[in-house]
Amino acid sequence: MECVSGTRRDFLRASGLYASTFVVSGCASTLRRAGDIELRDRPNILWITCEDVSPQYLGCYGDDYATTPNLDKFAAQAMRYTNAFATAPVCAPSRSCLVTGVYATSTGTQHLRSDVKLPRGIKCFPQLLREAGYYCSNNYKKDYNFKDVGVWDESSPDAHWRNRKTGQPFFSVFNFMSTHQGQINGSDELFFETYRSKLKGEELHDGDKIILPPYYPDTPFVRKIWARYYDLISFMDKQTADLLAELEADGLADETIVFFFSDHGMGLPRFKRTLYDSGLHVPLMVHFPAKHRQLSPQAGGSEIERLVSFVDFAPTVLNLLDLPIPDYMQGTPFLGPRSSAVRKYIFGASSRVDEVYELQRCVRGRRYKYIRNFMPHLPYIQASEYPDRAEIMQELRRAVAEDELPDVQRFWWLPGKPVEEFYDTQADPHEINNLAGSSAHKSIIDKMRRILRGWILETRDTGFMPEAEMHIRAKGSTPHQITAKPREYPLRHVFAAAELVGASEEKLPGMVECLNNSDSAVRYWGVVALGALGDKAKKAADALTAALGDRSPNVRFAAAGVLCNLGRCEDAVGVLAKGLRNGRETVVLHAAREIYGIGSEACGIVPQIKQARAECKNPDGSYKNNNHAMFIDWALKYALANCK
Repeated sequence: MECVSGTRRDFLRASGLYASTFVVSGCASTLRRAGDIELRDRPNILWITCEDVSPQYLGCYGDDYATTPNLDKFAAQAMRYTNAFATAPVCAPSRSCLVTGVYATSTGTQHLRSDVKLPRGIKCFPQLLREAGYYCSNNYKKDYNFKDVGVWDESSPDAHWRNRKTGQPFFSVFNFMSTHQGQINGSDELFFETYRSKLKGEELHDGDKIILPPYYPDTPFVRKIWARYYDLISFMDKQTADLLAELEADGLADETIVFFFSDHGMGLPRFKRTLYDSGLHVPLMVHFPAKHRQLSPQAGGSEIERLVSFVDFAPTVLNLLDLPIPDYMQGTPFLGPRSSAVRKYIFGASSRVDEVYELQRCVRGRRYKYIRNFMPHLPYIQASEYPDRAEIMQELRRAVAEDELPDVQRFWWLPGKPVEEFYDTQADPHEINNLAGSSAHKSIIDKMRRILRGWILETRDTGFMPEAEMHIRAKGSTPHQITAKPREYPLRHVFAAAELVGASEEKLPGMVECLNNSDSAVRYWGVVALGALGDKAKKAADALTAALGDRSPNVRFAAAGVLCNLGRCEDAVGVLAKGLRNGRETVVLHAAREIYGIGSEACGIVPQIKQARAECKNPDGSYKNNNHAMFIDWALKYALANCK
């Protein structure tokens, strides 16, 4: 495997992330400190965020059927970004990145959901604003995957800029949940009462008039759900107007820079949770009042095509307020007096979501996108409690079961996925024509493969440690801190092992060799690579059997899963059952998901499964926590279903 060489600056320059004006906290001479500008002269910042909205379903982004008059009016006075992207296709890791200016994969907060400790040296940027005299409020979702003590002056359903001291500048966030995927479910009566009844007749949408993406089956129920989503967007549009009216009524519109964006793509299957543009592409509009127009690179109503990533938002706010940008932040400001050179690439990561393990990484330029799937033996859509509750998922599964899908739609439901994906997003905006095998694109594929590898290594991607292993290694420290120590996390060696996943049978000796490595993450990826070979891994059955005694639980469980799929489950199932009794929930979750994956082979340990489910709950039936304990129960619920 080829390794990326060169300095950090070489990588940043190659990725379009380096500029001579890049601001770090140690460069005090290049900018004025907070005290050098009177607080009264500083702009307020308002973030209006919404859940689960892709830009192409807003009128101001070209959808003629969308009913978004208020956002359209706002866009006419704001800068509208056409290439803004989340760093993850689900909320918690995206929000972790937004509030710290650090990729979730660098802090270990990439899994949905978890509770990871941040090092003392990394502060959420609202803390920096508060230190500069700003009042910071959040209304009210946080969901950062870490404890956020001291970040906000107030974070609650009542949080508002109105609660600040007289004349104090503010940074306020309002998050609209009305467009979240959970709102599309339920009866017609409930949806009418909650949302449709609040809209006028001309604001309601007819499913028959909606243009569906080509990867969606055209059924009456699908159209009904899509019509609901359009209605929810119209409802959110009104919420935005009401909030902007409050800003105007308080006499603050001329003092406030307003951002509008969503946390990731639309909350439907093949959108949210995926690294396609449907999951990562977000609307972003920024309005500058006349008083602070000098901070705006273009006039209101402009369309801006530059690439923007969520990792850039924190340094951008600091730059707009002329505050120092800490050197740990990995993004660069795209607005303000010292905005950086235009980036050439954005990066995205998909890791565990709820009880479903996954590891995908991507890089995208203005035109091309490269995706690397490190678990190609797993399907795109895995069984998962929360999304499977949704009526749209049930309808899609029905269409699959009844063989109603053409090839372009059936692809998404195959039992595995390609190791690499490559798309020309200009010619193929829906990303349905995988060009990874195209000889005509070989040079650009090779280049983007190297760029992605460089980003993974440079940002010290914690995701190449299994989640439980990450927490075990970080005991007494933090994931971010241990990744800085090659002895504790030899990422180049670990990543070289991960790159074996999806390789041909010719690489089997190298995979087996990984099982003898001194680092457990290398051993883990050796097992995963063998698992991806399917039946061809039978030659390594003895080595996998030996791995059942590995000191790392992740290695043991992964080996047990592979052996069961090879028909050698006798010893393996006991290893998984024992894993359910581990004191670490992150360990138990991995065992639980492997138990689900072995199907009916788990029927002999049903009592242990039921006991483990019971231990996830309090005496009153509530979950001990709403992350790993809940996910363990969900995974084991599916495991029990395999035994019926």
